[in-house]
Amino acid sequence: MDFQTSLGLALPIGVGLAAIGSGLGLGRAVGSAMEAMGRQPEAAGKIQTAMVIGAAFIEALTIYALLTVFIFQGKIGG
Repeated sequence: MDFQTSLGLALPIGVGLAAIGSGLGLGRAVGSAMEAMGRQPEAAGKIQTAMVIGAAFIEALTIYALLTVFIFQGKIGG
């Protein structure tokens, strides 16, 4: 198996794993934030702000994985 073949197989698997991890992380973060807001409604503003910032970081990591796939796809054709 040469470099291009292994890269062509690994890239979709890698971005798929990144998407699954992101989905699980976002689900857990949002679920925990909703539970915390239910327990302490007076702190909902602070909890929601922290949740949105955390969700943005999680999504940024997934976007970086997708961009890496696009960059390495250029190595397959050569």
